[in-house]
Amino acid sequence: MKIICIGRNYLAHVKELDNALPTEPMFFMKPDTALLPAGEPFPYPDFSKEIHYETELVLSVCKTGNSIDMEAASEYYDAITVGIDFTARDLQSQCKAKGHPWEIAKSFDYSAPVGEFKKTSELRNPDDIAFGMKLNGEWVQQGHSRDMIFDFNTIVSYVSRFVTLNPGDYIFTGTPQGVGEVHVGDKLQLFLEDEPVFEFEIK
Repeated sequence: MKIICIGRNYLAHVKELDNALPTEPMFFMKPDTALLPAGEPFPYPDFSKEIHYETELVLSVCKTGNSIDMEAASEYYDAITVGIDFTARDLQSQCKAKGHPWEIAKSFDYSAPVGEFKKTSELRNPDDIAFGMKLNGEWVQQGHSRDMIFDFNTIVSYVSRFVTLNPGDYIFTGTPQGVGEVHVGDKLQLFLEDEPVFEFEIK
């Protein structure tokens, strides 16, 4: 399986990091070793001093496809949850300054915790999905799918032009504003429609 991540998909987040507004979806990938097993803590890596959380809705791909038409895109995912795209912000800044790729800042082991999936057919409001994260019991990120620059179907159709999607693949769909730093001892809780889907500690 593969983990596909969309960058800069919420206007407020683009502004908070002073990035350019994309005209089409931007994506990168993480390996399956980026998944964090349920019940396990996130081990703070020794190669970074600035790990940031980015809370995102995550789609579960259910059908093989490439060059998928927008009109058919919703047939290729059937479940959703919330995950975190952990980013070594200090390494990312160094890579940007040198014009290097960002993989070491985005694709390291356990950098993609993913919560328990819920069928899209069971969502209360599939056109406006609420999600968020609490850090040590306090809300730090809350978002709504309605605020995405590129919606789910646009993302699926666009990515499939370049990469064949297979059942079991995950697509992270971008983070809203409010990204921030984590520290050893922090406790994180992920929520989908106000229901907890994953929690873990930073070790």
